[in-house]
Amino acid sequence: MAHVITDDCLMCGACESTCPVGAISEGDGKYVVDADSCIDCGACEGGCPAGAIAAQ
Repeated sequence: MAHVITDDCLMCGACESTCPVGAISEGDGKYVVDADSCIDCGACEGGCPAGAIAAQ
């Protein structure tokens, strides 16, 4: 299952660089995870200062 970024996203971009497969990109008002690319490794969770990333 892919990870998701909640509305708590601060738009800081810290998570984008932690994703080893490039599944995170800037969306409208928050960053988004491409579910088809996400390998569910959880690396992005630790990179989010707002705790806005969760397993779906």
